[in-house]
Amino acid sequence: MSERPDEHEHGYPPSPAPRPEPYSVDEVADDGGAPATQPLPGPPAGASEPGGQPGAERREEPSRDDAWWRPSAPAPQPPSPDDTGHDGQRLPWSSPDGAWPLTRGQSYAPATSPSSHTAAATAGYAPASAPTTGGASPAQPYAWPAPGSWSGGAPPEAAAGRQPRGRRRRGVGAGVVVLLVLVALLAGLVLGALGARWLWPSTSSGSALPASSSTVSTSRAPESVAGIAAAALESTVFIEVFGGDTASSGSGMVLREDGYLVTNNHVIDAAADGGGTVAVTLADGTQLPAEIVGRTADYDLAVLKVDQDGLTPLPLADSDAVVVGDPVVAVGAPLGLEGTVTSGIISALNRPVQAGSSGEGASFINAIQTDAAINPGNSGGPLINTAGEVIGINTAIAQAGGQQTGSIGLGFSIPSNQVRRTAEQIIETGRATYPVIGVALDTRYQGEGVQVLQDDAGASTPAVTPGGPGDEAGIEPGDVITHFDGQPVTTPSELIVAVRSRAPGDTVVLTVQSDGGQEREVEVVLDEAGSD
Repeated sequence: MSERPDEHEHGYPPSPAPRPEPYSVDEVADDGGAPATQPLPGPPAGASEPGGQPGAERREEPSRDDAWWRPSAPAPQPPSPDDTGHDGQRLPWSSPDGAWPLTRGQSYAPATSPSSHTAAATAGYAPASAPTTGGASPAQPYAWPAPGSWSGGAPPEAAAGRQPRGRRRRGVGAGVVVLLVLVALLAGLVLGALGARWLWPSTSSGSALPASSSTVSTSRAPESVAGIAAAALESTVFIEVFGGDTASSGSGMVLREDGYLVTNNHVIDAAADGGGTVAVTLADGTQLPAEIVGRTADYDLAVLKVDQDGLTPLPLADSDAVVVGDPVVAVGAPLGLEGTVTSGIISALNRPVQAGSSGEGASFINAIQTDAAINPGNSGGPLINTAGEVIGINTAIAQAGGQQTGSIGLGFSIPSNQVRRTAEQIIETGRATYPVIGVALDTRYQGEGVQVLQDDAGASTPAVTPGGPGDEAGIEPGDVITHFDGQPVTTPSELIVAVRSRAPGDTVVLTVQSDGGQEREVEVVLDEAGSD
């Protein structure tokens, strides 16, 4: 057994009375070397040796590997065995002979091994927990003393530069607590921000929808619908007619830069022959009075003149070059809505259309059919191809069940070749003519082809005009015309429209059947007629 070192070197408090022989335990050094002897302080003066009597056989002391030791304040005088704890209960732990029980106010430290029930009472040291086996459990928990409560300097473990061995009190360090608090605060802030964004979406610029990266421009390709519309709107006009107690409106287009305009005859009919006035609104908003230069019900066309120079006319295309499926744009003022643009395609050609009554006001048009939306008010406006050229003047729409309706995708336009020919005649002469073959047709006939009217006594109009194109070609009353230039005709309207699609002086070929069923082909040079 090694010599006991000075107690003060290891921070032990001075013992109340010297011990002739200290307790000692063998322990293995931290480096795994040979066992080292560590002196233990003795019990207070007058205390009995382990076993109950001085000089009694010493019991085996607990190993320091199993015990926790700590310095404490100097032990008070041994209390009375009758002392009780703070809860009024007698403190159960005492020395082996029961002479000095543990009381409140003392610092406690365990001095027993899990394998021994013996308490080694030393100055300032006492068991701080119940033994693992046997004995009574402590009535109150024992805590480490507050910092600074040591009375004998640093504890022996600190002086030796080692951590106390054996069972240590489990606890959470202050640094860990602070870290947990910070993590909790951070998590709360993140979750709170996410919840706020979910409940109240931000309206700041950071949450704005992504902007387009393309350069903003309003310019479009000339062949696009927008490009066509931009050019056509400048040359399209809005027409208002005031005649007596009535008023109507329609559309028109600039025909020449010196103020000539073209529109439908039925648009300005209420103001014709001095019955009213016509006002024209240009694309820039200028409103001007208009003069009716001339009109024709046969083609449903009219020419107006305004006192304005420098207008931008729309060019007239060759309507014979139009094919089904070509894209087109219609421009006008449907229902009085100026500057309206619709688009579609050519859905049919050479469509025989009879507009108006069958009397003198009837119009027979070899029309272009389109599915571009055309409504009342579009009449007189242009139908334009992708080159920006006019291929027709919008004039009529199909009616479902004989009732006036809006667009049902069946609109009709006067071909531009007809518009050119008729407008030029009106500008030059103030009137327009149309081609004829000089025969009258029977609208009651139900057979194949179209029948020439039979001679009836008392008829105001002869079946075949004497000296006319038909008479010269050998056509007789009652003959049936089945083809016009090789195309079959089945109704009077189809034959009239086919004839009027040509110009006076043109030569056409008719296929004719006589009463006996004999079929022949005849050439007819078209004459002209006109309406006053």
